[in-house]
Amino acid sequence: MPSDPNFPAPSGAPDAPVAGGEDAHHLIQVRIDKAAKIRAAGLDPYANDFRPEVSAADLHARYGAVDAKQLEQVHTVHTVAGRVMTLRQMGKASFFTLRDASSKDIQVYVKLDRVGAPTYAMLKLMDLGDIVGVAGTPMKTRTGELTIAADGLRVLTKSVRPLPDKFHGLADVEQRYRHRYVDLIVNPEIRQVFRDRSRIIRGIQRFLDERGFIEVETPVLQELAGGATAKPFTTHHNTLDVDLYLRIATELHLKRLVVGGLERVYEIGRQFRNEGVSARHNPEFTSIEVYQAYASYQDMMELTETVISQLVTELRSTTKIPWGERVVDVSRPWRRVPIAVLVAEHLKLEGVNLSEIDSVEQALGYVVGHTAHPDEPLLVCLKELSDEEAERIIPGIEPGGGDVVTRARTAFKAGSADFLRALGRSIDRALASKTGVDVGGDEPIFDDVTVPLSSSASTAFATAGQATPAVSAFDEDTGEMDLPRRAVDPMRARRRNIALSLLYSVFDHEVERTLTNPTFITDFPVAVSPLARRRDDDPAVTDRFELIMAGMELANAFSELNDPVDQRQRFAAQLRERARGDAEANELDEDFCQALEIGMPPTAGLGIGIDRLVMVLTNQTSIRDVVLFPQMRPDKC
Repeated sequence: MPSDPNFPAPSGAPDAPVAGGEDAHHLIQVRIDKAAKIRAAGLDPYANDFRPEVSAADLHARYGAVDAKQLEQVHTVHTVAGRVMTLRQMGKASFFTLRDASSKDIQVYVKLDRVGAPTYAMLKLMDLGDIVGVAGTPMKTRTGELTIAADGLRVLTKSVRPLPDKFHGLADVEQRYRHRYVDLIVNPEIRQVFRDRSRIIRGIQRFLDERGFIEVETPVLQELAGGATAKPFTTHHNTLDVDLYLRIATELHLKRLVVGGLERVYEIGRQFRNEGVSARHNPEFTSIEVYQAYASYQDMMELTETVISQLVTELRSTTKIPWGERVVDVSRPWRRVPIAVLVAEHLKLEGVNLSEIDSVEQALGYVVGHTAHPDEPLLVCLKELSDEEAERIIPGIEPGGGDVVTRARTAFKAGSADFLRALGRSIDRALASKTGVDVGGDEPIFDDVTVPLSSSASTAFATAGQATPAVSAFDEDTGEMDLPRRAVDPMRARRRNIALSLLYSVFDHEVERTLTNPTFITDFPVAVSPLARRRDDDPAVTDRFELIMAGMELANAFSELNDPVDQRQRFAAQLRERARGDAEANELDEDFCQALEIGMPPTAGLGIGIDRLVMVLTNQTSIRDVVLFPQMRPDKC
């Protein structure tokens, strides 16, 4: 054995007493006994004075292509450390393999007459899973395998719990997630997934930093959970004696920063949503949100397409990447298409232009049987009606007393198969244009079709469309901007909003999962976009997109709503839904409204789900495979 501080000579002391409790598992107890014997030999089985100079990957890179004859002339001694993955003892010569942080294995050859009897005796105290340090020179075996011929070795960490004999296969998937440290030891490809995850995050940060964005941090504990539609986790602050929420999004705080003059900001952080666990959902997840002043959702489309394409280039050598049984083609340009068009394609409605739909009855006729639940079309319609409107419009609803949603559902269950068609005709007739536009040839469902609009809905849709166009002409004679006003029928806008919301329910339930290649989905109805800006020439929709890839949403972006009056009205609509029992509807964030009243410049925002993006770019079909410690049910064993 060389006289090296990494390899102190054993003292030859007698065996130490057996350590460990009497109730320990037999295999664990045997290893505890071996650790005691290492100590008795004068060595520390948990030493912290060994320093490897090279990794297994370094050795393969340096000597992998060198033939055996040439390696015989190499006398450089290298120190390497890793976990023992295989061990073969054969009398006066033995082999074992080490796996280190580089996820590479290097074979070690130990010969009695080279290392000496005391060191060779240590092999009998070694087990699979031990962390061992080795010094030696490179060689190749008869089979051509790169090997380190050991001059010395030490047990640096004695593993007292055996690694599993079989760790692959469906039966052990749950244990992989519960004991991720074992998963990382025995499955090098899993280590690579998390190396790639780190590269993806760093790549996004570098991309944004180069474009003048600054990374910020916003509160995780919040008085109000806003910025998304989700149920939050609740906690309590003892000193302040107040309930707080774990954030469900970073949006509202980041937009406050834009108001304050930080015009290009982003945050990568953890979000928390008290929702179900699935292959695509974890209650704790990572996302990035990006905000840029003087930009639109179309600018965010370009940014999204560019950064993800760049990440694919950095990680893969092709634009066609495997994902499960699919192949995702990220070749540019990516398709940009309205939701209604995709629904029409899905339903095979040839010659039907659903993108201009403004009839609730027509929409109901298409969506029945294509939503997550039979009564979802009813609930979509209810969401856009005040209680008074619902009582007057919905066929068969009993007037007065009790929650309007419950009464509407009762009427739906009691009604005939034509209930939803009748509901659609009722809404269309009630929200008919005051200009007398005909929306149907039959008699109305009820006598008085002049249904008063709720104040928030009336104001919102009446003023929508009066916004300044994206491009205005400059009058050189008067020195003023020509800002034409658009005439908008608020009743048509409401009908169209409901109709598009119904189509969205089909898209969400049936269409999204069919989209494999990256696709930008546009023309979201206002009803499902409470924080997005209305489109100037079509106030029923918002300037928003979602990026769908591999059948799931990866990104969401929109031109931000910066009209404080409109924002208050949308918060009011959300409060109405909370009163009706929707725990995921947003609360009124008074401070955020005040920030908008100070004035937020025209702004676009983007959110990307980091976990899902990593899933697609690393070919992992479960979110649990890209989250180091996914949420699991408590282990009752």
